[in-house]
Amino acid sequence: MLSLRDQDALIPRPRGNLPKVFAATLAATTAGGIMLLSPERWLGWVAMVILILTTGPLLHGLCLLAEEMLNHSNTRYRGQRVLSHVLPACGFGGKTLLAAGLAGLLLYLAEPPLPKSQCWKLLVLASAFYSFFKSLGVLGPSDVEVSDICEERKMNVAHGLAWSFYLGYLRLVLPYLEASIAEFCATHQTSRPNWSHSSKKLFILIPLNANISHKLEEEDKNIHFYDNLPNTKIDRAGVRGRVYKHSVYTVLDEQGKAYDCVVEYATPLLTLYSMSQESSAGFGEPERRQQVLLFYRTLQDILERSLDCRNRYRLILLNEEHGDDPHALSKAILRHLEQQEKEEVCVTPPPHQETVHPFRGTPSVPGFGGALHHPEPLSKEPTLMFSMERPQPLMDPVEDTDHGQF
Repeated sequence: MLSLRDQDALIPRPRGNLPKVFAATLAATTAGGIMLLSPERWLGWVAMVILILTTGPLLHGLCLLAEEMLNHSNTRYRGQRVLSHVLPACGFGGKTLLAAGLAGLLLYLAEPPLPKSQCWKLLVLASAFYSFFKSLGVLGPSDVEVSDICEERKMNVAHGLAWSFYLGYLRLVLPYLEASIAEFCATHQTSRPNWSHSSKKLFILIPLNANISHKLEEEDKNIHFYDNLPNTKIDRAGVRGRVYKHSVYTVLDEQGKAYDCVVEYATPLLTLYSMSQESSAGFGEPERRQQVLLFYRTLQDILERSLDCRNRYRLILLNEEHGDDPHALSKAILRHLEQQEKEEVCVTPPPHQETVHPFRGTPSVPGFGGALHHPEPLSKEPTLMFSMERPQPLMDPVEDTDHGQF
């Protein structure tokens, strides 16, 4: 069972710039050591190494360019311009070309570390073998690099599922949730005492193992299905009055006290679980767990920025290791209810009416009937006030300055 602190510690954070800092430190240290050992030719060595490291990817880009132009120019690029689309896709970026050009110019101006014939042989041979090993995957990106690229460019399965869940469901139904609960309470008078302010949200369950039960009462005997909220009908994708519904469950605590709330699993997790069961998907259990965590983080970021969904949901991350506790699910829901109640009490102060007028104690002003001496309490909602008296003409200015006194 995950506590609220453990839940935050479990979600992976975006990767930072620590590898870049270590790489820059290592490069600077190595260059400084070469400068101490060979001060007269260290600049040439640095230029030679940079030229090899940039020429290799450019040569490999030519191999990629041949494949793209011969077999994929129509299907993948739809006749787009070579310079603006195909070349950058093959690795001919501006940074690589600029680095190679500057390294070549620096090598030309500096004293070469080797004879020119040997420099050219080393350059061509190293670039050719770089392209060869790159094509074989020996120099391919590591799993960490692939994961970083996919997360940075939002290319994971979890990113697509989170955005689909938000755009195709949550953004449509959450704005109507509070009205649906109010209508439900009006028709279910016996349920009113079981609703707290914090429970009038959609509780979205996200299990780490992505294994979803279609009936919550089968997972926990302290959870009972009560009824469905009134249907929300929205015209969607050509379907007139497409129906969206939510289920109300009664959750019992250890003392038997009942709490009503709207609970459901995140349905996109069914896709993740089904993919992990298909061998052709190449999606094992470790990848599924990682995608669930990314789904949680992505969905949380999306909903926090959404004005349509703000303060209308609660994400509950569930650990699959419940142990022998048969009421783990109900305890997780109740713990989030309690946490939400505490947050609202701390953030929202109790309503208070201001009874002290800022002009108390000042003389009454003619034309106002002395209303400033007996002000009405300031209400929370502003009101528009109209005067029924006829407008009075402006008084002429009266000179009352005594120029005789100094």
